[in-house]
Amino acid sequence: MSVLSFLKNVGSKILGSTDTSPATSDELKKELAKHNLDAEGINVNVDGDKVTVSGNADTTELAEKIALALGNTMGVAEVNNQLQVAKPAPEARMYTVKSGDTLWKIAEEMYGKGKGDQYQVIFQANTPMLSHPDKIYPGQVLRIPELNA
Repeated sequence: MSVLSFLKNVGSKILGSTDTSPATSDELKKELAKHNLDAEGINVNVDGDKVTVSGNADTTELAEKIALALGNTMGVAEVNNQLQVAKPAPEARMYTVKSGDTLWKIAEEMYGKGKGDQYQVIFQANTPMLSHPDKIYPGQVLRIPELNA
């Protein structure tokens, strides 16, 4: 699929992670389970601050969410997403949250002026990693799917 870059000193702090190194493969897989992301048959390999994820995912959306859940954890600078997708679809764009951003502002930037009310599309595309539309932080990477016509 692709290689995604992250700020390694921000994100969810999970057991064994620091701002300089990620948690173990097993702990990262537990993070996927915490978000109800099906990690059955998924391999997670940690090498320094880089994580490679491989195996099979049912959809492109699931593969992207797995990569984002892994990357938006403390100590991860890069995720090499090598997941094979059973039902491929166009990949979503990715957006790195900046200071002062809101989902409304991101929707306006990514979808066009007057489209801020589409922030719910971005929120839904990033659940279960996002628990509330206002709970985003600088450095977090979000999926930005295309709007349905």
